Parts: sequence; C-alpha cells; structure tokens
Amino acid sequence: MRVGLFVTCLVDLMRPRIGFAALRLLEHAGCEVVVPADQTCCGQPAWNAGDRATSRRLALKLIDEFDGLDYVVVPSGSCAGMIRVHYPEVLRDDAVARARAEALAARTFELTDFLVNVLRIEDVPGGFRGSVTYHDSCSGLRELGVKAQPRALLGLMPGVELREMEAAEACCGFGGAFAVKFAGISTEIATRKCRSIEATAADAVVLGDLGCMLNIEGRLRRLGDEHTRVLHIAEILAGEDG
Repeated sequence: MRVGLFVTCLVDLMRPRIGFAALRLLEHAGCEVVVPADQTCCGQPAWNAGDRATSRRLALKLIDEFDGLDYVVVPSGSCAGMIRVHYPEVLRDDAVARARAEALAARTFELTDFLVNVLRIEDVPGGFRGSVTYHDSCSGLRELGVKAQPRALLGLMPGVELREMEAAEACCGFGGAFAVKFAGISTEIATRKCRSIEATAADAVVLGDLGCMLNIEGRLRRLGDEHTRVLHIAEILAGEDG
C-alpha cells in the first residue's frame, strides 16, 4: 500500500516532528510512505479569505503531487477537511478538475481515522505513561467525524489514563484568521478551554490539529500554566513526545 503523507505547511514550519511522528506510525503499520518534496499548502487560508484563484491553483498543485497513490493521509483535521469536503467546490467550474478532486477526496483521510478505519491497527509504538485529556478540533470533528478514533488509539496504550474535560468538543478559539480578526473573543474562548483542561489535572492535553495546539499552548502559558504538556496525537502514539 502506497500512502502519500501530506505534512501541511503549519507542521512543516512550526513543529516538524509531528510529520515525522505520522511517518513513523504509517511505516510501523506496514505502509510504503511517499512524501512529495514540493508539497506546500492545501489552500485553506486562501479559500477562507475568499481568494478562489489562489485556492484553485493550490488545489490543482496538490492533486498533481499526490496522483497515483492509494491513499493520502493528513495529520490535521482542518487540512484533511479542506481536501475531502471543499476541493470539489473549489474546482466546481471545471468538470475534469472536479472529478479529479472528488477522486482525491475519496482516498484522503485524517491520520487517526486512517489508522483506525482503514488500517485497523492493534498496537502503536509510543510508550507514554501518564494522564491526558483530549480536545476535539472543530474541522476534524464536524467535517470528518473524528471523535472516537483518537480515543480508541489512546486506548491501545496501557500507560495512558484518559480524563475527559468538560466541553471537549467546544472550539479553542483559533479558527485561523478568526484569532487575528477577533482577538478579544478568541482569547476568551481559549481561556475557557484552558480552564477545562486545567480542571482535569491531566499531565497533557492531546489533539489533532496544530493550529489548536499553538493557540491552546500559548494561552496556557499566558495564564501561568507551565507544566501541562500540549501534544499532537501523532507524537504521543509514535513515541515522539520527548
């Protein structure tokens, strides 16, 4: 099985070890992983900003780069959602391009969804020991139905105690440009999320989208919490959490 790994631009620029963790998980499961060297952005920021021309160019570029692979796996609910849900709309005015977008969407998966529902893995290489709470990122949850999958994978780790936070499905306040355009509202939403995390007294908060990670970790630290770790689900599963 040849699997393309779409690293995402945010992971590449801000926390590349998430990409390496995803790679390790896929290889541990027996996949042949292809990482196109020229990959960049999925086009989501442009699409959300109303820049249809740029999002179209980036969508066509990504479709070309991952052509011919059995699956495409993404360690980000928002980027996977862009490809699966929005690419056919981005390319709706071109019948050929739309058909290619639909074909790509059908074989594109968020990382935990792929591990659970396609590969059906029964073990993970990570050895984390401690308590965690899980934040459900908006795009992964609402566009892709990613909810049970990361929890099932954490359940494969005997050293992990999952402590559910109140309002785990509530937004963290990031929302891409929302955090910039509506900083005051975003800060209040993030503060509520951080209070829910702190109430669990978990060693770490785990999640599946780097944008949420950056927002939550930044707010935790500004609130004076220097000890709660903020980890991507791929890091903890792969043992890249050190």
